[in-house]
Amino acid sequence: MTEDHVLDWDPRDAAVLEDQRAAYDDMRERCPIARSDFLGWSLFEHSDIMRVVSDPETFTSATRRLAIPNGMDPPAHTAHRRALTRYFSPERMAAFEPRSRQLARARLEQLGGRSEIEAVESFVDPFAHQALCAFMGWPVEQWNRVSVWTHGNQEATFRQDRGAGAVLAREFATYVTHILSARRAGGSTSDMMSDLIRTEVDGERLTDEQIVSALRTWTAGHGTVAAALSIVIHYLAKHRDLQDRLRAEPALLDHAIAEILRTDGPLVANNRTSARDVQIAGRAISTGERVSLMWIAADRDPRVFEDAERVDLDRPETDSLLYGAGIHRCLGEPLARLNLHAGVDQLLRHTIRFELAGSEVPARQVYPSNGLRSLWIKLAAA
Repeated sequence: MTEDHVLDWDPRDAAVLEDQRAAYDDMRERCPIARSDFLGWSLFEHSDIMRVVSDPETFTSATRRLAIPNGMDPPAHTAHRRALTRYFSPERMAAFEPRSRQLARARLEQLGGRSEIEAVESFVDPFAHQALCAFMGWPVEQWNRVSVWTHGNQEATFRQDRGAGAVLAREFATYVTHILSARRAGGSTSDMMSDLIRTEVDGERLTDEQIVSALRTWTAGHGTVAAALSIVIHYLAKHRDLQDRLRAEPALLDHAIAEILRTDGPLVANNRTSARDVQIAGRAISTGERVSLMWIAADRDPRVFEDAERVDLDRPETDSLLYGAGIHRCLGEPLARLNLHAGVDQLLRHTIRFELAGSEVPARQVYPSNGLRSLWIKLAAA
């Protein structure tokens, strides 16, 4: 591909958004590193992306706006991540798991035995955001408010609308600081918000601004969980044989979810910035240029994954980039895995089968998400 063609590539083109996986698969094979006004330099091959995430000194994650811990480099990143990792410990996940499962089951029961539903609006979005609220210690009834933030941030990112993003950020900060003030006034409690108030990094307690930043990162990340849940339900609705197998062998569920999402990732990309002049795949990248890591292309790279488009439950997760890699691997991965398991498990238990309703291909969300906007399915209740 010529340099002119590289510069002409546009990730927001309608043909790309119609099927981002196919578009990025094509770019990986024809032009494994490309440049656009929207994403800067985009990397599509697994090996190139692994090179970047393995070298945080050359490819910095630091951002202008405070973003804890994703938008930090060591040593600040190391200290903040160490302080926050405890909130996703096995003990915390085990304690929260029954609540997540109960929320998923309750949401399905509220459908009242309906034989056909729009799954994103009826189940995926409510459950994913209710589970996040419950984990944070926020009122579960306000899940829709959180959903509006996550979807609004996605739209603002796609449109590069800094004004809209700033408004959403202020609304989120106001909400969180109000809860923090209430926790301080009410004395010690045992929920996440109270724990964050007492959290220290290098001997100093987190400020409200720092807590807001960390929670904003977690909330945006959980929008990806909703996208992932829609993708898994869509795949299972098309593959009754795998549904039946997972009902019979529930121990396979976590691995099946991860493998489905390797082939059809919920998050298109993350960014880094080049801290020095560097060459990748023969292209010169200058200091300060943006580098986009196209996860959903790398996870379907045939150089790494044999028959990469096929869901193979015998395939190990070793090389998957579903949760990233390196020092910035997703901090909330344990919670994401837990809520995905709870949502899919309860749907399988609630039904003896479910399948796509109608012949239309479900519409997808736009960058940076690859989830489904809507998904009509038919249910046969258990």
